[in-house]
Amino acid sequence: MNPIKHIENKIITIEQWKKNIGERNGLKVVFTNGCFDVLHRGHIEYLAKAKSMGDILVVGLNTDASVKRLKGETRPINDEQARALVLAALEMVDFIILFSEDTPYQLISNVLPDILVKGADYTIDKIVGADVVLDHGGEVKTIDFVDGYSSSSIIRKM
Repeated sequence: MNPIKHIENKIITIEQWKKNIGERNGLKVVFTNGCFDVLHRGHIEYLAKAKSMGDILVVGLNTDASVKRLKGETRPINDEQARALVLAALEMVDFIILFSEDTPYQLISNVLPDILVKGADYTIDKIVGADVVLDHGGEVKTIDFVDGYSSSSIIRKM
């Protein structure tokens, strides 16, 4: 038996979400997104805080092509399958859905989370998908970053 199969089962498509998980049975769904290229303490604290806001944490993960467009030709450091597996291994993460667009707008429109979470460097008017979540009676929240931690700074040190 594959010892990481239960972890891999957390990596789903939007079609799987709609078919199997879309019915929430009263559970509060929290959504966040990012590249999560080189996982660090700041990511862990951010994801733990996001999870504490609800029952199910869904992470929208940029595909490799999307990361390249956003971060440049030298990124990502880790490919999308590796990044997804590492995120899936975290107990606070319930599901990972990859998206190839530059923004997760379409994904958010399909997941329809109760709470949309981004880093505090964003204002609500700059958070992609905030309109969709608010129009469906949800909330948009921000989380402060942990000072001194970023994938870019870690990569520069390497």
